[in-house]
Amino acid sequence: MLSRVTPKDIEYKHNNAWHDGNGHSHIRSSLIGPSLTIPFTGGQLMLVTWQQIVLLEMDTRPRKRKVMLQMLGE
Repeated sequence: MLSRVTPKDIEYKHNNAWHDGNGHSHIRSSLIGPSLTIPFTGGQLMLVTWQQIVLLEMDTRPRKRKVMLQMLGE
């Protein structure tokens, strides 16, 4: 679905400014969002049977990424 909404082969102003060819990656990332909140209890994430956490790389080339985990509670 994202490839139909944000195709790689159209002109993005980002590509004209930065010449890196990943304008579609920025749009895709903004549609999905940069973060996720999952409640936990008793030291376990509250995911149900068919839920899972998935990390997506939307850029046009491999990059080093950092994942930040922040836990709040008592």
